[in-house]
Amino acid sequence: MTEATLQDLVVSPDSPGAKNFPPFATSPELEAEADGRISHYSESKRSAVLPLLHIVQHRFGFISPEAVEWVAAKLELEPIKVLEVVTFYPGFRQYAPGKYHIRVCRTLSCALGGSAELMADLCKEFGIDRESADPHHHPISVSPCGKYSVEFAECLASCGTAPVCLVNDDFHEGVDVEKMKKACAE
Repeated sequence: MTEATLQDLVVSPDSPGAKNFPPFATSPELEAEADGRISHYSESKRSAVLPLLHIVQHRFGFISPEAVEWVAAKLELEPIKVLEVVTFYPGFRQYAPGKYHIRVCRTLSCALGGSAELMADLCKEFGIDRESADPHHHPISVSPCGKYSVEFAECLASCGTAPVCLVNDDFHEGVDVEKMKKACAE
C-alpha cells in the first residue's frame, strides 16, 4: 500500500468546523510546552506521544496531518507510529468538530433513556446529516455552518441521570434538545 493510499484511508476530509480553529502551526510557546512534556519521559521520549497529541488537539481542535508529522519529528518516530495512536483512541479527532461538539452517551442506561432519539432530534435541530456518514471512519458529523457537531460516546458515567452528554468538555445530565440548545447558546 502506498503512502498516499494509506493517507486517503485514514485522514478525514475537511470539515465545516475548521473555520472555528486555527490552522496547525508551530510557535515558540508550542515548542516549549512540548519540550517540557517530553522532558518527563527521559527513558523513552516516544512515551510523550499522548501528551503531545493532547496539547495539539487542545490548541487546534483536532489532529491534522501536519500535526502528526510535527509530533513524529519531535519524538523521532515515523509518522505512521503517531497516526496509529490517533486512529486507535476515539478521543482524538482527525478533522475539525463544530464550535459546539456534543458527545451523546449511547451505553445501556442512556440508550434506555432515549439517547438515540436525542441524537436524531439534535441532528434535526442543528441541520446535521448523519445518514450519509460512515460512523466507523468518521464518527463526528458537523453542521453545514460548522457551529455544531455530534458523535456518540461510550459510557459517560452517570447512568442514573440518562441521557447524558458532553458539550465540548462540559457535562450535562438529563438532557433534551432544549437543554442542548441552551448549552450551545453564545
